[in-house]
Amino acid sequence: MTSLTPPVHQSPFLGPRGIPQATHTLSPWQKVFLILAGAGLCSAFFLGPWQNVIFYINLTFSVIFLIGSIYRLYLVDLSLRVRHSAYADTHAQDPPQWPTYTIQIPLYREARAIIPLSRALNQLDYPKDRLTIQLLIEEDDHETMQAAQQANLPEHFKIIPIPYSQPRTKPKACNVGLAQANSDYLVIYDAEDRPEPDQLKKAVRAFSKLPPAVACIQAKLNFYNARHNLITRLFAAEYAVWFDLCLPALAFLDAPIPLGGTSNHFRLDILKQVKGWDEFNVTEDCDLGLRLYQMGYRTQILPSTTWEEATSELPIWIRQRSRWVKGYVQTYLVHMRHPFRLLTRLGIKNFLHFQLLIGSAILGQLLNPIYWTLVTIWLLAIFGGAAWMPALTQFQHQLSQFYPLPVFLMAATCLFIGNFCLLYSCALACCIRTFFDLAKYTILMPFYWFIMGIAAWKGTLQLIHRPHFWEKTEHHRTGTS
Repeated sequence: MTSLTPPVHQSPFLGPRGIPQATHTLSPWQKVFLILAGAGLCSAFFLGPWQNVIFYINLTFSVIFLIGSIYRLYLVDLSLRVRHSAYADTHAQDPPQWPTYTIQIPLYREARAIIPLSRALNQLDYPKDRLTIQLLIEEDDHETMQAAQQANLPEHFKIIPIPYSQPRTKPKACNVGLAQANSDYLVIYDAEDRPEPDQLKKAVRAFSKLPPAVACIQAKLNFYNARHNLITRLFAAEYAVWFDLCLPALAFLDAPIPLGGTSNHFRLDILKQVKGWDEFNVTEDCDLGLRLYQMGYRTQILPSTTWEEATSELPIWIRQRSRWVKGYVQTYLVHMRHPFRLLTRLGIKNFLHFQLLIGSAILGQLLNPIYWTLVTIWLLAIFGGAAWMPALTQFQHQLSQFYPLPVFLMAATCLFIGNFCLLYSCALACCIRTFFDLAKYTILMPFYWFIMGIAAWKGTLQLIHRPHFWEKTEHHRTGTS
C-alpha cells in the first residue's frame, strides 16, 4: 500500500543560501547599468556617425557569436581526445549492503504517466528495501493524485502532496520532498523517464571511487522516440552534442557543469547543506550546478543513459524551449549580480567558461534568427529577388543604410562559420551515439536553430512580465516507449 504523507505548507529550504536567488530578476545596480547603457547607446546614435555605432555593435555581437561557436567546437574536440577519462569510473566492488536511495518524481497533470512510470522504476536493478520513491504531486492535481492512489503501487512508493503556493515550480516540489528524504543518495527523474536498469548501482560505484567533494553525478540523456518525426530527430542530435560531448569535456576541465533537469544523482547530505534548489528559478538544474561549484563541490558525468520522451509538436517544443532560455537568462543575471565575487569563487578560467557556456549561448540564440533573416533578405535581393518581388530590393536598399556591406559580410561570415561548427558537432555526435540514420538530418539544423531563436525571444520577453511562470511540457503524445 502506497503511503500518503501529510503536506508540508512551506519548503524548509526557502531562504538565503549565501548566493543570490531568482526571487527578482535584476538587482538595483543591474537596472541602473542597463538604463545607463541604453542612454549611452542612444547618445552615440545622435551625437556620432550612426553607421559607426551600427558597425561596432554588429562587430561585437558577431565576434561573440563566433567565439561561442568555436568554444563549443573546442569542447567537442576535447571530448573526443579524452573520451574514456572524462566519465566517472563505475568499475568498483559492490558494497556489502547497498546504500539507501531516494528517487524524486515531480508530477503535475501526469495521470497517464503513473502506470508506465511505475513499470520503468520497477525495472531498476536495485534492492527495493533500500529505495524510497517520492511521487511529488500538486495538492490540487486531483486526477494525478487519484491515479497514483489507485495504481496499487509497491510499499517503497510514497505520495507527497505539494500544497498550492507560489511559485508553482518543479524545484519547490523537489525541496518539499528533500525535507523528508533521509537516505544516502537522491536522484531526480521526470515522469516519462526510462533510466537504464543498472544506473543506480553505477552511481553508487562511481561515488565510492570519487572524492567526497563530488556532490553530483549527471547521467546522460537522450530520447526513446528520437525517430518519431523531424523535430525529435533534430532534438536528439542536439542532446547528443550536449550530453555525450560537451558535458564530459567540461567535467574533464573541472569546469562548472549546468545540470540536466533529470538524472542528477546527489550525495543527500551535501544537497541539504546547500539548501536544495532555487524555487524561483525555472532552470533550477543549471543554477544548482553553478552553485555547487561556487561552494567547493564538483560534478562528474555518469556513463549511463536515461531515455526521455522528446517533445514532438512544434508549439509544445517552443513552450519548453522558451522556459529553458528564460531560465538560462535568469541564471546568468542572478549569478552576475556580483561579478567580482563570482570571479573570485570561480577563478578566471571558469569565469570565462561561464560567460561562453551561458552568456554567449543566450546571445547566440537571440541573434541567430535576426542574422539569418537579414542574410536571406540580402541574398534574395542580390540574386534575382527584384524580378519577382521589387519591394524586396527596395527594402534591401534601405537596409544597407543601416547595415553596410562590410558589416553584412562580417556578420554573414561569422554566421556561416558558427553554423558549420554546430552542424559538424551534431553530425559527429549522432555517429558517436550510433544514431547513424539521424546524421543526415543535421543538415537541417539551421532551421531548427532559427525556431530556437524564436523560442529564445519568447522566453526572454516572458522574463519581464512572468519571470517565475513554469510552462508545463506535455508528454505521452507519441505513443512510443
